[in-house]
Amino acid sequence: MNHIKEKIFKYTTLIAALFSIIFLFGIIISIFTQGIPAFSEIGIFDFIFGTEWNPTHIEPSFGIAGLIVSSLLVTTIALVFAVPLGVGAALYISEIANKKFKEILKPVIELLAGIPSVIYGLFGMTVLAPFVRELFGVPIGLNAFTAGIILAIMVIPIIASISEDAINSVPNELREASLALGANNWETITKVVLPASKSGVITSIILGFGRAIGETMVVLMVAGGSIGFPDSIFDPVRPMTSSIAAEMGEATLGSLHFHSLFAIGIILFIITFISNLITHIIKEKK
Repeated sequence: MNHIKEKIFKYTTLIAALFSIIFLFGIIISIFTQGIPAFSEIGIFDFIFGTEWNPTHIEPSFGIAGLIVSSLLVTTIALVFAVPLGVGAALYISEIANKKFKEILKPVIELLAGIPSVIYGLFGMTVLAPFVRELFGVPIGLNAFTAGIILAIMVIPIIASISEDAINSVPNELREASLALGANNWETITKVVLPASKSGVITSIILGFGRAIGETMVVLMVAGGSIGFPDSIFDPVRPMTSSIAAEMGEATLGSLHFHSLFAIGIILFIITFISNLITHIIKEKK
């Protein structure tokens, strides 16, 4: 009887794994099938490095350089805030906080990851955007900086959770040896624990990057939606993800505009694939 149960479990999990692979390849094939015609007609170089995105003009232009810059700007702002806060939270939970406070703080941080992105978007629109506008005296609060702050809040749980796991995996013998040699707790954390867990911390940052650059709803609601190259972090921007979400409903099926939006998806896929590949390489070297 147990042998039959093991067989059923084995083939059930095998089928589930195969379906996951099939769905993944189906998504990849559909995106590339719909996006490659845009590269063929526009040209890969003109598409990626073109400075104008005007798909509905009489003479349409399909250059996404401004969209790429906007995505990277918002993601960079997010990581500037999320990395120190996420890694700092992981160090505090793992190395400093007492057991009772750790049991409270860790679920609260992880709870942030479960909040729908539209809720973050509403918070950014109604609370953070007016605050940023008043604090910095800028014309509009819906800009790259505001979007970056909201993305940072969304990314912190990812960085904190994975970094904490990496820090907890550091053998206690290293901590004890450091303290025995006369190092204080701060020196042990910064010169022993953190370097020993750096591969896991770097992995968390790269995964946070992938999460931030692929987010759609928040940047659609909070970034301002202005197409072009931003002059400062307080300018409204339109990242790649928000362009796809905002324009897909307006694009005619099979048109160049339609295929161009899928081509943006290909660029996003390549960026996230590279970030995940780097993560895998770092894990293998650990």
